[in-house]
Amino acid sequence: AMLNVKPGQRFTLPDWHTNSHLTSADAERQRSASHRVRQEARALRNETNNQTKWDEHDNQTRLAERISSVNRWKETLDKCLADIDAEIDALAKVKEAAERALQAKNLPLDVSIECLTLRESRRAIDVVRDLVEEELHKEVKVIDKAKRELQQRAKEAFEQLCLLQEARQQLSCDHRRKAEALEIDRLCLSLNMNSPNISFKVNPTRVPDGSTALDEWEQNSQSNKERAEAEMKASAELRQATVLAIAQTNNELEAQRVATEFALRKRIRDLERAYDELKWQEQNTSEEIAEMEEDIRRLEEDLRRKTQDLKVAHTRLETRTCRPNLELCRDQVQYGLTAEVHQLEAAIGALSRKLAELRDTLDALYRQLHRIQTDTGYKANSLALDNKCTESRRKLLVLTEKFVPELDTFNRTTN
Repeated sequence: AMLNVKPGQRFTLPDWHTNSHLTSADAERQRSASHRVRQEARALRNETNNQTKWDEHDNQTRLAERISSVNRWKETLDKCLADIDAEIDALAKVKEAAERALQAKNLPLDVSIECLTLRESRRAIDVVRDLVEEELHKEVKVIDKAKRELQQRAKEAFEQLCLLQEARQQLSCDHRRKAEALEIDRLCLSLNMNSPNISFKVNPTRVPDGSTALDEWEQNSQSNKERAEAEMKASAELRQATVLAIAQTNNELEAQRVATEFALRKRIRDLERAYDELKWQEQNTSEEIAEMEEDIRRLEEDLRRKTQDLKVAHTRLETRTCRPNLELCRDQVQYGLTAEVHQLEAAIGALSRKLAELRDTLDALYRQLHRIQTDTGYKANSLALDNKCTESRRKLLVLTEKFVPELDTFNRTTN
């Protein structure tokens, strides 16, 4: 038989046996190497698993300890913030009391100066330096001294409030940062391999810019706390000094109150008499204005009627000019209508002039009434102020029990 293709290469039987032995030997070596690698991989896996678990456990512990440490500082700052808020509120109230006391000194000072000014109007032999004038001058000096003292206390309280607010701001920022750090660390503590949103990050082991040492971190919080405590202590001392200053100035002003009451009562009596006189003048002027307005209304009505009569006369004269030919004669009607027009024009002119005069007089009455009402308002205002001064002076006589302060809720003591 003939082959269509050339036969392939033929191997000898020894070659076949040799190849089988080589394949078997290679398989043995490969299995041995695989076994060794598997054992090494198992050992490495156990080692890395143990190391990973211990590292994770250690870091979990460190995170928990860090959270506990930050939380302790946060609670400390919470208490410090509550204390400084209470102190700010207490100092603000004392500052407001000092400002109210300072504002309250303006009225006694104005009254004293007004009394001195009124007494300068005395003439001739009545211009004497009597006991009233001496007491008034002493009262002015006492009020000026009290105002300077209270102004200084209010200024110091304002400055101390600024320092307290600054210390509170630092505490608040530190507290807010610690709250954020707690939230972040608690989130980190809750993370595990099944947590969502975990991924590889770029260079996670870098040291972030602005990182601080642990000692510096703790020293900063301690410094903020100590500063806040120092400012609160200074504020408490200032509050006590301010309350004492308010009580002292009130007592000094009370000593001068009685000596000035006679001049004030005299001024009130004078104002009452002047006020009654102006009210009487206002009533009479208002009545005169009412009568004047009625006369003006009547005069305006007469003027309107005269104007209408003039229109009628003009219309009659103009209409009669349409008479034809010889009928257009100057008869008695023509003369009468012409005379009526002249008479009405003269009457209207006289009424208009008188109306203008009445309106000018009415304007003058209104201006006079406005002056009287304005002056009455001035007198009423002055009388109200003086009566208010009298009431304020009575309030200066504060009973002893009214000086007993409320309990200081911050220090649990009385001011």
